[in-house]
Amino acid sequence: MHKVKKAIIPAAGLGTRFLPATKSVPKEMLTIVDAPIIFYVVEEAISAGIEDIILIQGRGKSSIEDFFDTSYELEDRLLKSGQIELLSRIVRIREMANIISVRQKQALGLGHAVLCGQRVIGSEPFAVLLGDEIMISQPNQKSAIGELIQHYENLNGSIVGMMQVSQADISKYGCIDFEKNSAGPYRIRGLVEKPKPEEAPSNWAILGRYVFSNGIFDELSNQTPGINGEIQLTDAMNRHSRKSPYYASALSAKRFDAGDKLGYIKANIEVGLMHPELRSGLLQYIRETANSLGAK
Repeated sequence: MHKVKKAIIPAAGLGTRFLPATKSVPKEMLTIVDAPIIFYVVEEAISAGIEDIILIQGRGKSSIEDFFDTSYELEDRLLKSGQIELLSRIVRIREMANIISVRQKQALGLGHAVLCGQRVIGSEPFAVLLGDEIMISQPNQKSAIGELIQHYENLNGSIVGMMQVSQADISKYGCIDFEKNSAGPYRIRGLVEKPKPEEAPSNWAILGRYVFSNGIFDELSNQTPGINGEIQLTDAMNRHSRKSPYYASALSAKRFDAGDKLGYIKANIEVGLMHPELRSGLLQYIRETANSLGAK
């Protein structure tokens, strides 16, 4: 069995939830403390042993590609000013993975974005990490995609991350129907894209982390447009799961939807509290603000 060494990061969305900021700045380039959202996603992939990262981008996203390219002037200035730790973080990403940019010429949905990476993936299994979801792991803990890759290689079956949401919110997500008779990962029986709450088979939603066997491309190639006229990844996964084993696993990392305003703010707070230079001041501000609000 092939090891999972390639990953697709879809990053072609328009970022309408962050307008007007995203009129000129891709949402994936909005910063979490001191680095863009996409940087954390790429770091997660690299920590799991991914060697080739395929960025699926749309028009107006060239700044993402530029970010992972060499900047001689900046790197020379960081070196001369002694900012070695920051310089090494920038250089490490460039040297540890091949960043490959693929243009999604039409915005036809997540399934189509994944399909755009087929030629680069070839016949190998691969990971998918959504470019606007940040997964924060504790020190010495495997990354979210690292957990899924380990399960994939143990089970030899495609696997998705899952999280529990309220029944009222399940209509916002792909929903998982799974066998609940083991400690997990759980064997998937079926998947439903954005079901009505009363029709959902569970309140477990698909996270933005996946590991697929190569057969998913056959399903995506023959996929007809679904909700909103888009090629839905969940629909292709549902058909593929009838032919090949599929599993789901709850992940230990904290998940933040950085493509949502509140999720973005929460991600900044979480990362800020992990930052040695910011933790003390940020904690003090949070306590003072909480006390002030409590007094009103």
